[in-house]
Amino acid sequence: MIESPGRATKKLLRVLDGEAIGPPPVWLMRQAGRYLPEYRALRTKAASFLEFCYNPKLAVEATLQPIERFGFDAAILFSDILVVPDAFGQKVSFESGHGPRLTPITDRDDFAKLRETIDLDRLSPVFETITRVKQALPSHVALIGFCGAPWTVASYMIAGHGTPDQMPARLFAYRHRALFQDLIDLLVTGSIDYLEQQVVAGVEAVQIFDSWGGVLPADEFERWCLQPVKAIIAGLRSRCPGVKVIAFPRGAGSHLVDFAGRTGADALGLDTAVVPVWAAECVEVGTVLQGNLDPLALLAGGQCLGEAVKQIKTAFVGRPHIFNLGHGILPETPIAHVEALLAQLREEA
Repeated sequence: MIESPGRATKKLLRVLDGEAIGPPPVWLMRQAGRYLPEYRALRTKAASFLEFCYNPKLAVEATLQPIERFGFDAAILFSDILVVPDAFGQKVSFESGHGPRLTPITDRDDFAKLRETIDLDRLSPVFETITRVKQALPSHVALIGFCGAPWTVASYMIAGHGTPDQMPARLFAYRHRALFQDLIDLLVTGSIDYLEQQVVAGVEAVQIFDSWGGVLPADEFERWCLQPVKAIIAGLRSRCPGVKVIAFPRGAGSHLVDFAGRTGADALGLDTAVVPVWAAECVEVGTVLQGNLDPLALLAGGQCLGEAVKQIKTAFVGRPHIFNLGHGILPETPIAHVEALLAQLREEA
C-alpha cells in the first residue's frame, strides 16, 4: 500500500501504526444512524434500506453527517454487512420494525442457487460512495471500510433473519458440516474481493464485524470464527499490503488474548463485557485496542457516563487505543450525551 501524504495527520492511522496518542482518536460504531435528526430526514428519501445503501448520493451524505456534526477522527462507510449475500444472489430485504429478511438456505440445492463468485458490479455503488466520501473528508479524518465476518453473515443466510442465539446456523453447522464449510469458504473469498475493492476505492482501514461469535463453544469458534477471519486478512494483505485491519469478535471472551496475533489483525475491537484493565494487561502486546464504552452508559449520560469514560481512558494510557463503543450507538441516544462524551474524552488532563 502506498502511504498517503496525509497519513501523519490522521490520528486513527497513527494509532493503527502502533503509536499511543492522548487523547485517543474516536469514532463510534453506527455513528451514522437514527439518533441523528439529519439521518432520519435523509432516510425518508429512499424507498428501502437496501436502496439507501446502494444510492451513492444518500450514502455519502449519511457517512459524512456525523463527521460534520461531531468531528470524529474517522468516518465509516455507510452500508450494511448483508450487501454481501445480496451480491451472491440471495434475496435480501429489510422490513421496518422487523429487520433483515433473507430467503433462507436450508440445503445443498439452496446453496447451489448462489453465485460462484461475488457480483462486484452489484456492489459498484458502494465503491462509488467510498470514492466520493474520500474526496469530501477533511484531511485529518480517516476512512474505514468494513464487512461482516463469515460466521455472522452465514447466520443470517441460514436463518433468513436475525436470531437471539443463532440456533439455526449453529444446528446447521453441526448437521451439515461440509455444506456449511462450503458456505463459509464462499464468504471468505467474496469478502476478500469486496474488501480489496473498498481499499482500491479509497478506504484506509477495514473492520471485520463478527457480532455473533460469542455464542459458539471453543472448537466451533476456532473453525467458524477465527480461521475464516485469518483467511480474509491473509487474502486481503496479499493483494493490498499494509492495509490496516480491525477485528471485532463480539463476545469472544478469553479468545481475545491472542485473537489478533493468530488472525493477523492490527487492532481488536472490545465489546461492552470486556473489562478494560484486563484487556490492557492480558491482550498480547502489539495489538491496538478499540472500545469499549457501553452504549447504555452513553444513553444514560450524566455521572455514569463520565465515570465510564474516565475508566476506559485510564485503563489504556500508554497503549495504542481507539476510543469507541462496545457495540453500536442506540437510536434513542441524545445528541447532548455524544457531545459530552467528546468534550470529556478530548480533555488533555
